[in-house]
Amino acid sequence: MSAPLRLAINGYGRIGRCVLRALYESPLKDNLRVVAINEPADLATVTYLTRFDSTHGVFPGRVEAGRDGLVIDGDEIPVSHALTPEEVDWGGLGVDMLLECSGRYSRREDFERFLRAGCPRVLLSQPGHSAQDVDLTVVLGINQDELAPGQRVVSNASCTTNAVVPVLAQLHRAFGVGHVFLTTLHSVMNDQPLIDGYHHSDLRRTRSAMQSMIPVETGLAQGVERLLPQLAGRVKAKALRVPVYNVSAIDLVVELERAVTADEINGRLAAAARDFPGLIAYSTEPHASVDFNHNPHSVIVDGSQTRMSGPRLANLLVWFDNEWGYANRMLEVANFWGERIA
Repeated sequence: MSAPLRLAINGYGRIGRCVLRALYESPLKDNLRVVAINEPADLATVTYLTRFDSTHGVFPGRVEAGRDGLVIDGDEIPVSHALTPEEVDWGGLGVDMLLECSGRYSRREDFERFLRAGCPRVLLSQPGHSAQDVDLTVVLGINQDELAPGQRVVSNASCTTNAVVPVLAQLHRAFGVGHVFLTTLHSVMNDQPLIDGYHHSDLRRTRSAMQSMIPVETGLAQGVERLLPQLAGRVKAKALRVPVYNVSAIDLVVELERAVTADEINGRLAAAARDFPGLIAYSTEPHASVDFNHNPHSVIVDGSQTRMSGPRLANLLVWFDNEWGYANRMLEVANFWGERIA
């Protein structure tokens, strides 16, 4: 058996902590090992928020603070508290791949700082400013075969892109997609205040996250077109933050190129769930969003909500755990990339 891929996590917020926890709940645990975490917060807080999570519950293993970092089920993970990439000796830690989960960096010149500081390659938990800032943007089930050993900066796209692109790809392959309009209903995020406050240039984001539905800007259309260039110029999107703590949905309006029925659409997507286990799920149960908390799929198609307006205009609803599903995809992409490197 080959040695596990040695991972570091930079930025130990919602996604960083979910990535670590998902690894300890994952069958990939023998393939991947977290050997370093960089997070500006103090070790006591890092330890506490690893043990206790309001969204995903108590950590299923034993979590302790060691002299230099976390100790999880006996595994010692050094924790540094640097504010810049250059302050960490990534090379000295023997890191094979950095999972950049801070969200602080978006341009190629920033990612290059991690490379110069000793990281052989970087996997991003966000899309990057543009396609030119990364070597590849990956959505599992779509283009993971394009991962190559020589790539150094790869994006795991966004949680919304991971949710909607597999569905649109299936619809386009089966029926042809003319135009698309997407509305994301996204759970609250930590760039929003609990009560109104002076903290953001987008005035809507100065408003209390838990008292309103709040329109925000979204790059989802560009993310879709980056993965499905055949739809370039035909995708529009908007987003609302809604006052729930986790799990999001996307309302899809799709103009198809041939006449179909709701049953045909649902049949195709139910078949896709069988073809892509672990990535796509399908259900017709009477769901509420909380049903999908801690769900590891990229997307769950709600077949009970599929509607047609005329023979070619379809409306669908899909669900996704924007934290847990995404964290699992990061690990799987890291593992797939690591196999290509090996």
